[in-house]
Amino acid sequence: MKTLKISYCVLLLLLSSVAARAGFILLPMDESTQQNHLKAYGITYWCLDRQYKASWLLNYRGGSFLLPDAPEIRKECQIRGVSFELLSDDEANAILAEISSPSQNMETVILEKAPKIAVYTPKGKQPWDDAVTLVLTYAEIPFTPVYDEEVLSDQLLLYDWLHLHHEDFTGQYGKFYASYKNAPWYIEQKKDAEALATKLGYAKVSEEKLAVAKKIRDFVIGGGFMFAMCSAADSFDIALAADGVDICEPMFDGDPSEANYQSKLQFSNTFAFKNFTLERNPNMYEFSDIDMTNKRANVPMEKDYFTLMDFSAKWDPIPSMLCQNHTMLVKGFMGQSTAFQPDLVKSNVLVMGECQLNGEARYIHGEKGKGMYTFYGGHDPEDYKHQVGDPPTVLDLHPNSPGYRLILNNVLFPAARKKKLKT
Repeated sequence: MKTLKISYCVLLLLLSSVAARAGFILLPMDESTQQNHLKAYGITYWCLDRQYKASWLLNYRGGSFLLPDAPEIRKECQIRGVSFELLSDDEANAILAEISSPSQNMETVILEKAPKIAVYTPKGKQPWDDAVTLVLTYAEIPFTPVYDEEVLSDQLLLYDWLHLHHEDFTGQYGKFYASYKNAPWYIEQKKDAEALATKLGYAKVSEEKLAVAKKIRDFVIGGGFMFAMCSAADSFDIALAADGVDICEPMFDGDPSEANYQSKLQFSNTFAFKNFTLERNPNMYEFSDIDMTNKRANVPMEKDYFTLMDFSAKWDPIPSMLCQNHTMLVKGFMGQSTAFQPDLVKSNVLVMGECQLNGEARYIHGEKGKGMYTFYGGHDPEDYKHQVGDPPTVLDLHPNSPGYRLILNNVLFPAARKKKLKT
């Protein structure tokens, strides 16, 4: 009996020794084993921020993360409720060997550093006003709010990644005029925008917003990464196309729009969209025909899903990173700009997600100069029809949201050691 007790103790010591000497931590990102996909991104960012090495295992168990084993990483995973597995050196090497096989559509991408993140958002906005701010806060990924003054004073040079809040870069105050012109919040926001434009030396809000859009354009051309959702995507391109052209009606800027302004748009200035037609009616809650919100009669809520494209992880790691998920079918959601008219998307822009029922582009990516951008249609991946004044989304109820994972793919993407896009 004494011998058995000694053997049992030795076995426990050996097992604990193996656990203590595990070489790696795997954050599985498949559907069945990860209890909090969103916070797993935050753990990976946290490791990079502390100079730990990390790898993104593209298409391996939903795009898992491989981290070095350290007591503080284990502890952080436990605190945040992130599922993890301990791997020996041999087990990790076997996984990496499987991934490297030419027969497998997988790839290992080294993550080099934690990107510095800025969110372009008005002062005083609450985190739940914007899905990106909400998920960054939930995942515990640090970011810095910036707005017009910071952008125009070239402070974007301090950051690697920029998200555009649901901003209207055309100076038409989100086209909320018809429904909310008498609402106190609308009146106050218009007043604040005009005061800021005057302070910064511009006669009109539309002129000031154009200057901001051009600074953001230069940030991307210089090598920055830009992400935009909902109306920020199409209003940004519209503002660039309308450089030097007055497209605003009197209720927005105090004077009539320019005659025949549609014919004066310069589509060569835009990032993603071409040949679009602007909505001239100021009472219409729409900027142009880029958006497909009003063309979705055959897309009922229960059938509103979009499909992520399947890319070659070895040959096209960039879109593969941006599409990592535990499902290829993502629940749709609406916004002021819900989805993009596919024939208005430039030919050099990659469609990474589309609603096959309606043929609409939901998730697109492109390059501009030395930088890259991603546009994602819709307002909130877990709030199908987000309305002004709706209660905030509680991400504790959606820790495995595929729609929110796409946002976090973009957040972590600048950390990767880049390989050239092949297709």
